[in-house]
Amino acid sequence: MSSFRHPVGPESSGVYWRRRALVGGVLLLIVVVVVLIVVGRGSGSSSASAPGATASASGSASSSSSSSSSSSSSSGGAGSAASAAAAPAASASASAAASGSGSTCSADQITLAAVLDKTVYGPTEDPKIAMSITNTGSDACHMDLGSAQQVLTISSGDEQYWSSKDCQTNGTNQDVTIKAGQTLTTPSISWDRTRSSTTTCDSSRPAVTGGGASYHLQVAVGDLKSEKSAQFVLN
Repeated sequence: MSSFRHPVGPESSGVYWRRRALVGGVLLLIVVVVVLIVVGRGSGSSSASAPGATASASGSASSSSSSSSSSSSSSGGAGSAASAAAAPAASASASAAASGSGSTCSADQITLAAVLDKTVYGPTEDPKIAMSITNTGSDACHMDLGSAQQVLTISSGDEQYWSSKDCQTNGTNQDVTIKAGQTLTTPSISWDRTRSSTTTCDSSRPAVTGGGASYHLQVAVGDLKSEKSAQFVLN
């Protein structure tokens, strides 16, 4: 400690103190430069990480948006079918409105026809029955074609053997736009070759006669009936 406070040498003590001050100043300058370099690099790192943070936030937003879309689709769920069926109906209605015709179909512009998959059926074959609805008018129109309005009847001679209304439950209503000249066909159903009535819905029904017996299918929608029936034979 004594040599530090009282320099020993041929020079005066003031010279030694000045040298020490110069060395100390250089060291201090070096320390300051080092600190500035370190701080400068630290600032550079922060700036570089900022875009990364933005990208991450953006990614989170995208994920959140995707999750929202997925949830929406899932909740739609049925989808939504109803939703899927509603779209064409809405589009058809829009077309009808654009053409200036959104009126209810009149009896003279709608033609109903009974539809069969065959005219002759073997002993083990069940007839598949349906109906077609044709707009013979020059303008689009709309009408209720729901299952609550559809009636398919099978008869032979003057006797009715089967009707789709006898044991129908949960019939639906569906307003459908039919374009001018368009023909719509309902999904076919199988007739099990039995006689129906409102009292046999929960019990076995008697089979109708086969062996070449002739039957007729007639169809109707509400009060509108087909002018002709379709004839078929059961063997």
